[in-house]
Amino acid sequence: MNTLIGKTAIVTGASSGIGYETARLFAGEGANVVLAARRQQELDKLAALIEWDGGKAIALAGDVRDEAYAKSLVELAESTFGGLDIAFNNAGTNGEMGPTPDVSLAGWQEALNVNLTGAFLGAKYQIPALQRRGGGSLIFTSTFVGYTVGMPGTAAYAASKAGVIGLMKTLAAELGPQGIRVNAILPGGTATSLAEAWVDTPEKLAFVEGLHALKRRAMPEEIARSVLYLASDASSFTTGSALLVDGGVSINRT
Repeated sequence: MNTLIGKTAIVTGASSGIGYETARLFAGEGANVVLAARRQQELDKLAALIEWDGGKAIALAGDVRDEAYAKSLVELAESTFGGLDIAFNNAGTNGEMGPTPDVSLAGWQEALNVNLTGAFLGAKYQIPALQRRGGGSLIFTSTFVGYTVGMPGTAAYAASKAGVIGLMKTLAAELGPQGIRVNAILPGGTATSLAEAWVDTPEKLAFVEGLHALKRRAMPEEIARSVLYLASDASSFTTGSALLVDGGVSINRT
């Protein structure tokens, strides 16, 4: 459909899962994609695949907790493709799981540094680039955990991801007059490598699937299609939204 033709997007956490599928989808819709994650080899493979399919991509590995990396990604987008129109701050971690009194300070800080500070640093440098383009779309990955549902053993993860929603809403109010839309995607259970830490037995998988009204987990490409909606002009009047794409887990009681 080429809904993103002529646009340039940064996608963090692009080496696997939702980020990987979103990067492929963005490229298939005509966007130039800057691929970001910690594993250069995996990013290079994805860039080659996108280019094989006729798209355009460039990869730069790094850590989203590193301010210099956030700046470098934007500089790469502008120097290679001429600007930035879309940023999907998707990189994340589960952090240390377990009863809250047992969570170490280091485990708590890791979740906040990756999930929340990483999102802030990305936005800090992406916003001026979007302003230079006269508008654009800034998207974050949050979660229903800590937003519509409390789940035991997830204090660091839930707090960091809930903070992302607060950041998103503030930025939406700040940037709306400049034509920059800011939203967050809140996936339900999704079949990604990160999620396998939650569902490492058949019994746990069945439990997690049963939490959803649809009685299954999402595939990463299903979440990617909702990210595409927020990135494209199809959502031109959507900003400040915490968009649930959670298979009904937030409303299900069966």
